[in-house]
Amino acid sequence: MKITRSLEFQSGSKEEKLPCFSPNFPYIASQAQLDYYKEPYVPWHWHRAIELFYIQSGELKYYTPNKTIVFPAGFGGMVNSNVLHMTRIQTHQEKNVQLLHIFEPDLIGGTYGSLIEQKYVTPLITASQLELIAFCPDNPAHTDILHLIRKAFELSENEFAYELRIRESLSQIWIKLLNLYRPVLQEKSNSSNQLTDKIKLMMAYIHEHYSEKISISQLAASAFLSERECYRVFQNCLHMTPAEYMKSYRLQIACQMLTKESTPVTEIGFACGLGNASYFGKIFRKSTGCSPLEYRRKWQDRNKK
Repeated sequence: MKITRSLEFQSGSKEEKLPCFSPNFPYIASQAQLDYYKEPYVPWHWHRAIELFYIQSGELKYYTPNKTIVFPAGFGGMVNSNVLHMTRIQTHQEKNVQLLHIFEPDLIGGTYGSLIEQKYVTPLITASQLELIAFCPDNPAHTDILHLIRKAFELSENEFAYELRIRESLSQIWIKLLNLYRPVLQEKSNSSNQLTDKIKLMMAYIHEHYSEKISISQLAASAFLSERECYRVFQNCLHMTPAEYMKSYRLQIACQMLTKESTPVTEIGFACGLGNASYFGKIFRKSTGCSPLEYRRKWQDRNKK
């Protein structure tokens, strides 16, 4: 199982980069040690892969455009394919550790256009009502799914036929999901996909041009929207204004740059689009509770341990 203590994204996007994710076997088992992440949250992002998870300890809150769910220790869940989401740690009383199965739909569906894909995979991954699912240990309908999720983490890569065993375990979980949510799959999905497609275009534009001055008209044009529609999409999907998201993303970039010794603190404000050193320092302290230099020292000390 891979241990992760940070998150990487594709260049010019907020699609998560999944290291060690081979097209020959698109699956990763990961233990996310969330207390080591640079911030107490994982920013808005998405990935085509499906995310099945179990909270080993701590408490984590998931946000999607249409849902907010808190997952305490012992709970599990699923983030569907291509769903925009973010997470935030809810407690510092104990370690926050999350176990994840991350896999492409093809691992279960097989080749593109196959009967299995059309009949059993596509209906579930395109159901907007199921963008985020919670599995509660007190719910009898969820106990088998939670057991299978945990059991699959016990499989060893050195075990004979490991890949077949993993696919078998995920397929068993998938069958239970299909059976559990059969009534939901027969309902008509809402039309939120168009909004999330638009927000992803605008997020990608910000990620490519964050060091520049970005006007709302430029941002709206990147997704072929009016300025009014731009504000509406950001509010509906991310529950913040475009300016708030731009500042948040620039601060994320600043935090990443501060952990790299090669970039002088006096240059980072301009490099990430937050202006001169004085203004950058003021904005950074208001957001993090410390100065950029104090933040850098804290992470340098932490990396030495």
